[in-house]
Amino acid sequence: MSFGAGLMVLGGFLLGGAWSIWRADHDTKGRTGPQVVFAVVLLVAAVLATASGLLRLV
Repeated sequence: MSFGAGLMVLGGFLLGGAWSIWRADHDTKGRTGPQVVFAVVLLVAAVLATASGLLRLV
């Protein structure tokens, strides 16, 4: 597997983690502040990893 493909796999893994954290909300309080921040950080990391993997493959 090339480095670019590995970065794209990592980006997909991080995207799945962000989605999992975004969906895990409390029944009465909804999403907490740190939960939203962590999901956004994972989403940004996923986008960066996927974009850099795509650029490595091109």
